[in-house]
Amino acid sequence: MESDGIGNKIVLQLEEKEPRKGYIQPVQGRNLQNKLRFSKSPQKWWEKRYEPNMKEITSAQDLVDSLRNAGDNLVILDFFSPSCGGCRSLHPKIIQFAETNKDVLFLQVNYEEHKSMCYTLNVHVLPFFRFYRGANGRLCSFSCTNPTVKKFKNALAKHTTERCSLGPAKGLEESELLALSANRDLSFNYIPKQKPISVSAEEQLRERPNLADTEILLPSTEDKHLAEQPAEASI
Repeated sequence: MESDGIGNKIVLQLEEKEPRKGYIQPVQGRNLQNKLRFSKSPQKWWEKRYEPNMKEITSAQDLVDSLRNAGDNLVILDFFSPSCGGCRSLHPKIIQFAETNKDVLFLQVNYEEHKSMCYTLNVHVLPFFRFYRGANGRLCSFSCTNPTVKKFKNALAKHTTERCSLGPAKGLEESELLALSANRDLSFNYIPKQKPISVSAEEQLRERPNLADTEILLPSTEDKHLAEQPAEASI
């Protein structure tokens, strides 16, 4: 608001202009914080198009439970790293396999988040896969990339055939469970299975009766005399 020199007041309306290129228009601090808070970060490549039968492992206990609760279904462990180029290029095909094999459970294990667990499970190359099913436990393990994806296809076709395994799902080997439990970096506890007590040969000999202490009944003289007489012929 300005004066015209005579005493009348003049109201001036400022025209809003578009900011120049390269010019950053100031925003109030509170509005800027709200925009940053609700802005979505770009989706990570290994999180894209997750299928219902795909799951990301969060801990060693989660891995053990997921394998044991899978029943007789085929389970595939997919060890990957966000910085692995081979893992990234192969990921879209893994999603396709999950789409066409709804009964197969794909467990994603992020190597960068679970390095200590991967070391304990002897995973030293990426991408790396392990196949598990029912009471048979681990069926095969191998590494492959896009050029060698046929190895994955063949294993998938071989182990998705209908079968019935007797007993509960085995999951990891006993030695692997013990190794995970011994790893101080992991919050995982495992109680070893009690093996049946085997009786040693020495204990078996102790349980056998001593022939020297056993009473032996000898035939009497009368029984011996009757045995020597000829038998009467029947008419």
